[in-house]
Amino acid sequence: MRAILFLCLLEAAFIHANDYSWRGPASTGTGPVDPSTENVCLTDQASCGCCLMQQQIHRMKEFFNMSLNELEKELVKTKTALNNVRASRSAFSVALTNQEKLNCFGPFRDDRLIPYSHIFINLGGGYNAVTGIFTVPRSGVYSLALTVYSDAGSPGNTLAACASLLVNGQLVAGPRERNMQDQEDSASIVFALHLKAGDKVAVNLPIGCFLCDNSSHYNTFTGFLLYATD
Repeated sequence: MRAILFLCLLEAAFIHANDYSWRGPASTGTGPVDPSTENVCLTDQASCGCCLMQQQIHRMKEFFNMSLNELEKELVKTKTALNNVRASRSAFSVALTNQEKLNCFGPFRDDRLIPYSHIFINLGGGYNAVTGIFTVPRSGVYSLALTVYSDAGSPGNTLAACASLLVNGQLVAGPRERNMQDQEDSASIVFALHLKAGDKVAVNLPIGCFLCDNSSHYNTFTGFLLYATD
């Protein structure tokens, strides 16, 4: 690339050579000028224009080399920033199960974290399917979404579709539906939340609640980084 720039500069220099009052070595009858001669203007007045042109080419070459070096530095900075953005990408989307038959998780006699076993995407590896916990990889604003669904099995049975979204064990939000009028019901919540690197995000199943799911993926848990703040 530098060779191409130098050729372009050389061509530009020859175009502007007519601005100098010289007619070339051939017209002087003294023969070709030694390019290694530093004081050519002192020894050969007719070749002074050539000397000035060489000096101009040298200055232009130094200028463009300096500009190219600056561009290369900026390119390195840009690539580094882009790699940092790519490295900080974080997104997950999971479902309770992927079985064909409808199965229910719960009810239990104590609170339990819900291990969403079917993973649609886990970009950055922040979600752990064994524990059901998403560990925040980088501080920033995250979009979180939770959908719950339950089926009482038959009319008249108690329906208890409920779940709680926790951050570091603290309740943030949670849809809840308990009644004996519906056989099945669902609810969804979507919100943005500022999280810090290392925060633990999970969904808790309260005592007495149960969720039902199959390959239709009625129960989902999703989160992704909107923008980093560090």
